[in-house]
Amino acid sequence: MKLTPKTKISALLSEHPYLTDWLAEYNPKFAGLKNPVLRATIGRMANLAKVAVMGEVPLADLLAAIAKRIREEGGAVEIDLGDAPATAEARREVLKGIIRDLHAGTPMDQLKQRFAELIEDVSPSEIAQMEQQLIDEGMPQEEIKRLCDVHVEVFRESLDQQSVAELPPGHPVRTFMDENEALGQVATELETAVEGLCEPAKPGRLELAREPFAGLLDKLATIELHYLRKENQLFPFLEQAGISGPPQVMWGIHDEVRAELKQVRAALEAGEAQQFADMTRALLQKINDMIYKENNILFPMSLSVLSEEDWVRIRDGEGEIGFALVEPGGEWVPSGVGHGGDEELRQAAVTGALPLDTGLLSLERINLLLTHLPVEISYTDEDDIVRYYSATSERVFPRSPGVIGRKVEHCHPPKSVHMVKQILNSFRAGERDVAVFWIDFKDRKIHIRYFAIRDGGGKFKGTMEVIQDVTDIMKLEGERRLLEWD
Repeated sequence: MKLTPKTKISALLSEHPYLTDWLAEYNPKFAGLKNPVLRATIGRMANLAKVAVMGEVPLADLLAAIAKRIREEGGAVEIDLGDAPATAEARREVLKGIIRDLHAGTPMDQLKQRFAELIEDVSPSEIAQMEQQLIDEGMPQEEIKRLCDVHVEVFRESLDQQSVAELPPGHPVRTFMDENEALGQVATELETAVEGLCEPAKPGRLELAREPFAGLLDKLATIELHYLRKENQLFPFLEQAGISGPPQVMWGIHDEVRAELKQVRAALEAGEAQQFADMTRALLQKINDMIYKENNILFPMSLSVLSEEDWVRIRDGEGEIGFALVEPGGEWVPSGVGHGGDEELRQAAVTGALPLDTGLLSLERINLLLTHLPVEISYTDEDDIVRYYSATSERVFPRSPGVIGRKVEHCHPPKSVHMVKQILNSFRAGERDVAVFWIDFKDRKIHIRYFAIRDGGGKFKGTMEVIQDVTDIMKLEGERRLLEWD
């Protein structure tokens, strides 16, 4: 067997299966290859040059170590490094030079010719590392975003040679890619409809097609859920793995898509056929480009750097945001990984923080949060005993620690006790969940709300009172979208 930088890891492990466990011992970063899903995805598209980058080991050292292990098993093997750059760092320097030349305006054909020498050794992870280094070295994220489309064009030939193996339904990447397929179909329908609108041009055609166009745009707008899951579920884990630049670049493009979608809808509403068509084409181009970048760069890179436990935690939070046009299946069963909350419990034991429904907070931080809320809150338990009030710096009504442990009806003037009892009894009986009042007090408008607190089974667990001075809020007019210090 000949080992070269282009040897596929899947072929290597198929011929020498004992190397799976050995590689995990050789470098902990290769432990993911023991996972069948990761082997089926990264293993199929990654060659040894890319594996060396993932493991942050010199390519020559990796090939030599693998060859030695094969010989120990009695196999015959030779090494051919060819003309590959000696280190991942050297390869990234070449890639960074290409991007800098793009920025300087060097013709694309010249850069593609230079890039051809490296084309088979470029992985999604290297593209991400390259962009991250450019940002770390001072290139503004806005510049990276502007060049992002050009990056993909330069790397497209390499990326098109890659494929992400079929993942079981329920894996977050499978859900993302299924959404991309569904959104891509909607984009194709919309693009076809737009072409029919303008060729040949016919006055009044947009008005007749307004409802079908609006329906397609409604479907396309579910991309918001796709982007929100990327931003709130996937990106945080990539950032923890040291990849923060590329997610920020993508987030900027998400915002552009959001803004352009609003503009397209406004053009449809205004009946401007040509403007609607032009804006829609530009929007669909941006969406299709993002789908390509996700499927060929973001998701393969994410699979290579995130652990099985990371994916479990990503999946655990997906349902709170929702899905775009598809529902995830349940076939994916992570191997040897507990529920995503297990890691939070472990962290809680180490740090002394309290595991909440979402996240971990120490008692000190919980208290700081409660006392810095722009509202006053108090809590009475299911027996109508006052258990807590937030000691904010500015309070509408005076309170002191003496109220703690007191019956809530004794904390109100006699003339309002009957109303307090009515609220609590209605909450306890499950007849109501909210009671709202507003009063004028010392030339201020005070908003007072009572909320029934119930556990997951619907059992009454007490009442929360929320008091807010809304005088200044009621004076608001128009919008403020830019920072202004009052």
